[in-house]
Amino acid sequence: MHKDVTRILFTEEEIAAIVKDMGAQISKDYACKSLLLVSVLKGAFVFMSDLARTIDCDVEVDFMEVSSYGAEAKSSGVVRIIKDLETSIEGRHVLIVEDILDSGLTLKYISKNLKSRGPLSVEVATLLLKQGKQQADIECKYIGCVCPDEFVVGYGLDYAEKYRNLPYIGVLDPRVYS
Repeated sequence: MHKDVTRILFTEEEIAAIVKDMGAQISKDYACKSLLLVSVLKGAFVFMSDLARTIDCDVEVDFMEVSSYGAEAKSSGVVRIIKDLETSIEGRHVLIVEDILDSGLTLKYISKNLKSRGPLSVEVATLLLKQGKQQADIECKYIGCVCPDEFVVGYGLDYAEKYRNLPYIGVLDPRVYS
């Protein structure tokens, strides 16, 4: 375990099982349909990569990068699009792939923005849901698991661009970001 992580919430094996289950449900729901996965960079790239390999239907991927955190531990609430999609989503089924849903402010902004572009559907898959933290009404069709209201890192999740490479999801020691 990394020295800055106080405990592991989800092991590499547990994450793999969660992702496999999510992929099976997505495959069932989108059978015989083309699906565009939109990863919210940078945190969700690891999750989307693993999730895409578990989906048994036509899948394409694209990426958006938005910022609402910067180097802080809490969202600022101000969302900026840093990198937009390269693909048109008009007339397509879109699945936003998010690493963690906490306040929901960023995800609400992204969802509203994408829905304005004329897709057939826009749904959300999140690996983690911080239950009780939502400040925006967001419907997630696919939720991997609920996590406690603690600052988590690993499996793509970061603090100040560090810890993304950890194979598990763990709780970051508050002394690191206090």
